[in-house]
Amino acid sequence: MSKLTTFDYIVFTLYFIIIVVYGIYIFRKKKSEKVDSKDYFLAEGSLTWWAIGASLIASNISAEQFIGMSGSGFSMGLAIATYEWMAAFTLIIVAVFFIPVYLKNKIYTMPQYLHKRYNEKVALIMSVFWLMLYVIVNLTSILYLGALALNSISGFNLALCMGFLALFAVMITLGGMKVIGYTDVIQVFFLIVGGLVTTYLAVTLVSSEFGFSGFGKGLALMKEHADEHFHMIFRKTDPHYLDLPGISVLIGGMVIVNLNYWGCNQYITQRALGADLKTARTGILFAAFLKLLMPVIVVLPGIAAYVLYQKGLFQQEMIQDGSLNPDRAYPTLLNLLPSGLKGLSFAALTAAIVASLAGKANSIATIFTLDIYKQYIRKDSSEKNLVKIGKIAVVTSFIIAIIVSPFLGIDKKGGFQYIQEYTGFVSPGVFAMFILGFFWKKTTSNAALFATIGGFIFSVILKFLPMIADLSFLNLIGFAVPNANGIYEIPFIDRMAVVFIMCVLGMIFISLKETRKGLQVNSLEVDISMFKTNRSFTIGSIIIITVLVVLYTVFW
Repeated sequence: MSKLTTFDYIVFTLYFIIIVVYGIYIFRKKKSEKVDSKDYFLAEGSLTWWAIGASLIASNISAEQFIGMSGSGFSMGLAIATYEWMAAFTLIIVAVFFIPVYLKNKIYTMPQYLHKRYNEKVALIMSVFWLMLYVIVNLTSILYLGALALNSISGFNLALCMGFLALFAVMITLGGMKVIGYTDVIQVFFLIVGGLVTTYLAVTLVSSEFGFSGFGKGLALMKEHADEHFHMIFRKTDPHYLDLPGISVLIGGMVIVNLNYWGCNQYITQRALGADLKTARTGILFAAFLKLLMPVIVVLPGIAAYVLYQKGLFQQEMIQDGSLNPDRAYPTLLNLLPSGLKGLSFAALTAAIVASLAGKANSIATIFTLDIYKQYIRKDSSEKNLVKIGKIAVVTSFIIAIIVSPFLGIDKKGGFQYIQEYTGFVSPGVFAMFILGFFWKKTTSNAALFATIGGFIFSVILKFLPMIADLSFLNLIGFAVPNANGIYEIPFIDRMAVVFIMCVLGMIFISLKETRKGLQVNSLEVDISMFKTNRSFTIGSIIIITVLVVLYTVFW
């Protein structure tokens, strides 16, 4: 494969300078003002709607999307786009129903919500869990996969790539949420422009390989020669049904996955918690519009690579350790780009990785500083000291990630699958705990603990149940399908839906039993007027939902 040219390095260096200089400008502009922990961690009142929306996307899109989703596009097609398109719908739900509750009750971190709604024990357990999850699973996977991607394109040593990404992200993160938020706007610009360039050239390459020209003709040829890659809903006989089980991607576990990620995740909600309701909602709606565009950037190139591979191209490039590796699709395409454009796409990929790393590290620092250090280690800590502790937490988390990431087998599992596997064991219980805490005043702390612990236990049982019991009888309703070894297994997304229902039923039972005995529960300030939206938000939401209906109808 070709590597970066001098012109590519010039383009990439220009991107790097723009980000660093702009970050320093924002940091110095804010430095003269009073040091405040909420401003540092949340950029309270500082981020505009477009900065919030851009930051949400920049934090969400990373190497696992560019590399992993393109790889899934290569192997299973457009169906993987359901993670992006359902996220657009989910963001509307979060903006209407979740964000008003957080802002009305002055919630700044997820553990703070649990402390206020339930009790100190629940908040502490989840604080520790989230820190471990963010550092050991999310930060490490983003850093390691990002380094692998840069290594495959640039040829630089893997450890050097990890060190560069970590250092770049630390430089941004130490400036606080305001620096992250506004530099993310530039990151998203490079991410979208560079991503669209890659998509355009990949699709036009399909056109030229078949003796034609033009982007539109390339899309038509892709549809003609890989029609099976343009269906959103799989039948149970499809080999990828275990990953995306039919209609469940619309009304089942996929909704829980997205609502938990976008509505109950410090890493994500933190961007909107420092703004007023109108600004936060508009920013989230902007992010939803950008989500509609993401499959064009991260999925279509994978499908294009598949068509080209079937035509006889990339026969060596797509092979790793003696077998076909779909995750090599995106790096392979990048190496075909002409000088300069390759540097731009390289910058886009780096922007996605660094923005995600910075956002994740800031969330780690926020939870550790405000929910553990301030609550249990030094309650009388000054605002200046809290900011200092936050910066130490940022650097420490990256050091840990660099040390442990090579030993976790992230590249063997695939980054997207790695993250989903380990977060999916607790997501249903956590979401049940949040959603009932929002909208059912009788929910008790013990019910919340049941969802947290019980949800994990239920997930583990359902994961390993096929090894000790024959579930083939569930195949009649599409609820269990044979895996590669012929063992009937419940699809991951369906497992999440079942566990969520079990957690909700258990929480209702425990809460009713305890409240009948006179147990008093904490409640949040929630009233129906909070969920009213303005006209522009409503119109924007209707447009997004209409586009989604059209997309799923056309590509069903």
